[in-house]
Amino acid sequence: MRVLLVKPYNLSDHIQPSLGLGYLATALRQDHDVRIVDCIKEKIDAGKLEKIIRRDRPDVLGMQCYTFDLRFVREALKAAKAANKGIVTMLGGPHPSAMPGHLMDMLHENLDFSFLGEAELSLPRLLAEIDSGAREFLSVPGLAWRDGPRVVCNPKIMTEDLDSLGIPAWDMIHPEEYPEAQHGAFFKQFPIAPIMVTRGCPYSCTFCAGSVVSGKKIRRRTADSVLNEIAYLKEEFGIREFHVIDDNFTFDASYAKDFLRKLKKMNLGMSWAVPNGIRMDTIDREMLSLMKETGLYLISLGIESGSDAVLRSMRKCITKSRIRECVRMINDAGIDIAGFFILGFPGETIDTIKETIKFSIELKLVRANFFTYLPFPGSDSYGELEKNDELKGVDWDNFYFTADSYIPKGFTRKAIRRFQRMAFARFYLRPRILFYNIKSIKSLRHFLFLLKRFMRWIVKS
Repeated sequence: MRVLLVKPYNLSDHIQPSLGLGYLATALRQDHDVRIVDCIKEKIDAGKLEKIIRRDRPDVLGMQCYTFDLRFVREALKAAKAANKGIVTMLGGPHPSAMPGHLMDMLHENLDFSFLGEAELSLPRLLAEIDSGAREFLSVPGLAWRDGPRVVCNPKIMTEDLDSLGIPAWDMIHPEEYPEAQHGAFFKQFPIAPIMVTRGCPYSCTFCAGSVVSGKKIRRRTADSVLNEIAYLKEEFGIREFHVIDDNFTFDASYAKDFLRKLKKMNLGMSWAVPNGIRMDTIDREMLSLMKETGLYLISLGIESGSDAVLRSMRKCITKSRIRECVRMINDAGIDIAGFFILGFPGETIDTIKETIKFSIELKLVRANFFTYLPFPGSDSYGELEKNDELKGVDWDNFYFTADSYIPKGFTRKAIRRFQRMAFARFYLRPRILFYNIKSIKSLRHFLFLLKRFMRWIVKS
């Protein structure tokens, strides 16, 4: 079958390869004709996607779907069915995993299937059922589909042996062609490729829905599998920096240290970072030393709040005192730190937001990002808000950190935006921080990307 895998267009600041679609392409390419289209990178709207479908006549359209993709997905599915009434459409990713029934009902005339959780094993089975005409959909793990008026959701499965999935179909993705707009706004070397080491998260942060897709249990690739992929990316595509984009690379300290010792022996001369963050309670001085020796230059930390009361409410299982200790330890290792903070978490007050801004300045960070809270479907905080009937005003079509999709009790949209601007200004307009970040700009194209991001986050919103 001809399969078109699509990363939807959205207003993301991160223009980076989709590992999820890359793994799906690897799972399918032996038996099917597969193509990947990144609508963000190629600036493809729903109308242009319809033209691609009319031209290439794929049998199957599969799209990844985050909550902020809903508007594009709705338009793209309608366009796909208009271009080819017989095309089989399907969605996967965080939003379908969290709200499969709602999604199938909302898009019922244009959406045929969606997947809950991981789909590398399930999608080939579904295509086999469709291709053979058997259509025994109950045999496909994690599949959501319509049986008459009701939506059926099959139990999902999680792949234990991650090495068995192979690596993403990098030859279909061409990571060397991506711009300087990866997960982190800054970088050391270029081009860059993202790497996945682990799946799953055992923690219970109330604002996060990551385990909805990948489960609570930590599963790891072998160190040799990851290192071989990194070497392949350098040799075949000229990649000079890699980003570990999963949250729990350091969860098992012995695994992480073994990986780092092997990476050191390879002497690849590559830089690397963990832009999605790591848990502060999983690192020690020995690990940080190995990280520094192997080319790591930046650690991102999900600090989230400067209020111990809010941190408890978020179930972060960490205190401000422990955060300070961790930041000092990373600073001592000579590694830069970027901090993530959330403003407007349910139950916050003006005082706790001010505490967060003050805390971000007290810590020795080189960069900080101040996100407004978003009620991600599948997260515990989403469930609590839904139970208390506090989601009526959420703007699902503009579900971005700059759009104030959710406004907590006691605040106005204007007030939340004012605090966000204040946080960015107070953090970055200090001479040392401002000069450091200006000095880190690598090219005119990089500068223009940063300017565009500044305009969208601070000026226009």
